Amino acid sequence: MMKIVTASTPEQENFIKELVEYMYSEVFPHYFSDTYIKELKELHVLLPETTELYNGTLKEAFQLISGMQALIAVIETIRHEDIDVHHREIFDKNTLILEEYGYKFPLTIDHFVKAKAECISLYSKPTSQYIM
Repeated sequence: MMKIVTASTPEQENFIKELVEYMYSEVFPHYFSDTYIKELKELHVLLPETTELYNGTLKEAFQLISGMQALIAVIETIRHEDIDVHHREIFDKNTLILEEYGYKFPLTIDHFVKAKAECISLYSKPTSQYIM
């Protein structure tokens, strides 16, 4: 029996890359030092080395996008709220989804409990495009 699958769109693939970039430039700098973020990149966190597990199907792209969006939403929510059991369940479930497709995410929700006092990082996007 042959199964027909639909490939993900280029827009979805670009959106996955944008979400990974968002994690590195907007989320991680609030919690980790530049040295630690560099280590995460070297360990290929959210940057799969191979595409053995991710085949680029429409379903897989949708699951990756949903998983990353859910993680971002939980992390940004617990910045202003205490961690609830519900937050942990969503975080853990979506971490497993990402890892299922080769997107390593060895961080737990506890890594995001306390944001740094100042968010100054080489990885953050500049607030202005102009340098004076």
